[in-house]
Amino acid sequence: MANSTKSQTKVVGTTIDAMIKEGKALATIWKQTNSLKDSTKAKGFDTRLGKLLQQLKASSPVDSGQISRQTLTTHGVHIIDRRRRSEALWFVENEVECRDFIAKSKKGFTSLTALQASMRKASKEAEAPTTKVEEVEAPTTKVEPSNVGQSPVSKQVVFDKLVKVCDANGIDMLELAEMIIDHSTAPTVTTVAA
Repeated sequence: MANSTKSQTKVVGTTIDAMIKEGKALATIWKQTNSLKDSTKAKGFDTRLGKLLQQLKASSPVDSGQISRQTLTTHGVHIIDRRRRSEALWFVENEVECRDFIAKSKKGFTSLTALQASMRKASKEAEAPTTKVEEVEAPTTKVEPSNVGQSPVSKQVVFDKLVKVCDANGIDMLELAEMIIDHSTAPTVTTVAA
């Protein structure tokens, strides 16, 4: 019987135990990482994290590929900031373009956030059509409606809208509830005026 449980943990050429070990190793490296150049190498933190997340996303039972909080916790990567996880996954999914952009760039990047912003800006500049001065129209300003005199929104209205948005976008309500609980229990920083 012990052999049958080991064979059940096989997932796409690797074992869940190996992925858990990788996740826990990444969690310890996370505390020491601060160099984009090192973290994007083949064995660097962001590359390894992105590849692990790519595997977890591929094995996710959810159609959207969303990785459950339980899976993140099991693999030990739940302590890594969600933005950093997202950036690492983005880097691995766009690795060729990123490496080309870094090689062609005249400046170094200090983080994946800076790399993403620079790539986004460059793609917008490449897509923007060139216009003559005469063709430029005056920008129109959008006037936001005033909320003066409107009654405050009730918890029930917020909840109903949240349910509709989650249902329309295939978002798991339990994971969202965990995120809300995590957010509400996160320590807040209070500054004291001198």
